[in-house]
Amino acid sequence: MTQAGINHGSAVEYYFDERCYITEWWNSPADDDVSIAQARVEAGVTTRLHRLRNVTERYLILQGEGRVEIGALEPEVVGPGDVAVIPPGVSQRIANTGNTDLVFLAICTPRFTPEIYEDIDADGD
Repeated sequence: MTQAGINHGSAVEYYFDERCYITEWWNSPADDDVSIAQARVEAGVTTRLHRLRNVTERYLILQGEGRVEIGALEPEVVGPGDVAVIPPGVSQRIANTGNTDLVFLAICTPRFTPEIYEDIDADGD
């Protein structure tokens, strides 16, 4: 059971090979149920095509404009307030189509761990 309390933010942004910057707001082995990270994608960048094993991910768009691709669905334009839901094992990527950073929360259930990430970007672009 997760204990009540406050986590005071002290996370540092780092570059992830997926082609975005990540700040882990909440990702603890003491709470396997969820992780929350802020992702930042620079203008003109598309993240690598990937999927997460056994994890549902939600993108909550905070700022900027983008186009999200989820599995076989048609790519869709997203902006502040939009939520994209990506089921476990489904391919995903997001492109920043605007002139400023695209910033969103990546909320994973259960929590994200590096072992569940599968890079499937065949062309390396």
